[in-house]
Amino acid sequence: MKYDFDQIVDRSNTNALKRDGWREYIFGDPEGKKQFNFKDEEFIHMWVADMEFKCADEIIDAIHKRVDHGIFGYTTVYNDDYPNAFAKWCKDRYDFEFNKEELCYSPGIIPALYELVGDICAPDEKVLFQTPSYGFFKHASTYNGREMVFNKMKYNAGEWELDFDELEKQCADPKTPLLVWCNPHNPTGRIWTDDELKRVAEIVEKNDMYIISDEIHCDMRRAGTSHTPMGKIMKDYPKLVTSMSASKCFNMAGLQLSNILIRDPELRQKFKDGDKLVGFLNPLSITAMQAAYEEGGQWLQEMNDYVDANFAYIKEFFDKNLPEMEFKIPDSTYLAWVNFGAVLPAGTDVNEFFANEAGVLIEGGDALFVDNAEGFVRLNLAMPKSQIEIAMQRMYDAIEKAGGRK
Repeated sequence: MKYDFDQIVDRSNTNALKRDGWREYIFGDPEGKKQFNFKDEEFIHMWVADMEFKCADEIIDAIHKRVDHGIFGYTTVYNDDYPNAFAKWCKDRYDFEFNKEELCYSPGIIPALYELVGDICAPDEKVLFQTPSYGFFKHASTYNGREMVFNKMKYNAGEWELDFDELEKQCADPKTPLLVWCNPHNPTGRIWTDDELKRVAEIVEKNDMYIISDEIHCDMRRAGTSHTPMGKIMKDYPKLVTSMSASKCFNMAGLQLSNILIRDPELRQKFKDGDKLVGFLNPLSITAMQAAYEEGGQWLQEMNDYVDANFAYIKEFFDKNLPEMEFKIPDSTYLAWVNFGAVLPAGTDVNEFFANEAGVLIEGGDALFVDNAEGFVRLNLAMPKSQIEIAMQRMYDAIEKAGGRK
């Protein structure tokens, strides 16, 4: 490999959410009053979707070059360099093309969701999404005071499937004009098949709904898998919004830039009018994202290969030591969605348990994944294998010590 993914980088005291903000985010303890059985520096951080890998050298070099320019005034995208780089990435990897006038920008997919939910849904209307769910689908709804409708996915022996019968009924409600769709799905890691995508598209189009397709995880996939953007399935449907970014797959979330493709001209203008940053972007973000799309392909491939090996490791570990969990490697993301409810007593607060008994910080359960997630844990595997090995052994020892295995 050209890049070193085994390197352990000390992120303490860098104002990183993952290292310095976990108490408030996971446990609602911003003042640090909560006591744990481990010191803060002893924890292994397997929670938020934020890698422990340094950015590609090509991205860092591009940022350095832009910094050396020395002026960082008001900035946005005025020429075609960045849009062309993003368009080429979509065409080369997914054979997906879009009209450039559709391309809008946001500091992230989260703030875009906050704006779009309010733009699309009237106060008495509802937002529909699958559960378990990325928590900010819920937060975007509550921020706007919109009611939520949960389409609960079906779980069986490690596999997650859509409940199409229920989805049909829910989408038929005229008071539900919006489906927030996650493709690939977070947290389960499902890559939806073309047949599944077509069926969802048919339901949405039949009911004249808006659909926001969050595709931020699309570039992180297991070897041999492929991603189909919803925009390829719904080629001419005007009420589609597609959200993509290089931030997740290249570990640049803090640079705050996402691509929001809005087909409907009226909604697009409404979205732009609601932009609290009035169109301004961080000049370093534009530089970094363009470098990722133009020069980051090899780093991304090696990162995915490394994460594939990490998934293979935990699969072997669970099969050997905790086969009751029926763990299956997901199609995409660097996040393992693991059913610890199969080896712990019902009602166990998995976040508290693994923090106190194993010194491993994780996210799990309905508190963080909205609904239909009790007993499940999301493990971040975008980190050096040496750290994962320690975490797995600690978690196993904690389960054995607690005598919780069924």
